[in-house]
Amino acid sequence: MPVEEFVAGWISGALGLVLGHPFDTVKVRLQTQTTYRGIFDCVVKTYRHESLLGFFKGMSFPIASIAVVNSVLFGVYSNTLLALTATSHRERRAQPPSYAHVFLAGCTGGFMQVYCLAPFDLIKVRLQNQTEPRARPGSPPPRYRGPVHCAVSICQEEGPRGLFRGAWALMLRDTPTLGIYFVTYEWLCRQSTPEGQSPSSASVLVAGGFAGILSWAVATPLDVIKSRMQMAGLKHRVYRGVLDCMASSVRQEGLGVFFRGLTINSARAFPVNAVIFLSYEYLLRWWG
Repeated sequence: MPVEEFVAGWISGALGLVLGHPFDTVKVRLQTQTTYRGIFDCVVKTYRHESLLGFFKGMSFPIASIAVVNSVLFGVYSNTLLALTATSHRERRAQPPSYAHVFLAGCTGGFMQVYCLAPFDLIKVRLQNQTEPRARPGSPPPRYRGPVHCAVSICQEEGPRGLFRGAWALMLRDTPTLGIYFVTYEWLCRQSTPEGQSPSSASVLVAGGFAGILSWAVATPLDVIKSRMQMAGLKHRVYRGVLDCMASSVRQEGLGVFFRGLTINSARAFPVNAVIFLSYEYLLRWWG
């Protein structure tokens, strides 16, 4: 099994994470807290209360873990296409796979990454939701002192299964969405590239960016539910499942709750996914 796709996915995932984490922090807080009137209000309050460091809470853990998850996504995607079409990454421009194969490979990658992503994403969301300012003498410490302490605390208070809160919502979010993600990217690249040639940097950037926007537009409702289920253990609230969380959220806040974070998800999606795809494609060409 080729390993280049896994390594390229890891590096491109790390680059995308660094670029997008501040946006992600604001998105998570908007989805799980009701104290903010909107994006600008959340940004201002976070900066005033926690300084710039507040936007990077929870990033040290994902820089290794989420990048590895991205490695799994791209590695499984590429190797599933290899199994379906018997063509390597270098051969796919001359012999492009069908969109059905691309969608199936993307769904497979999305499904497989959930097993790695669920605990890491839960810890990231818990750390991002800590709104305490920087520690000062005499001030109470935050609930979680860091990612390892967060993981240990969850296991102690909620059991090992607590690390997988929201995993079903995460699977329902990522499996079809990542199929759409890769199909959109492939279609846009093919529309702007002569047959048999590799797409230009501009084509890759635009295709990656719009693939990110479309996939997040589809994913945001389940992303909201996923984040709320992940925070439920901390608030000692138990949802009976994904549907119960949906029904409870709609009863309390209306249908608009499913679109919380959509604007900032879209704003983050274009540059982050443009960088991810550009670095991924260039790394594979460089190694090829």
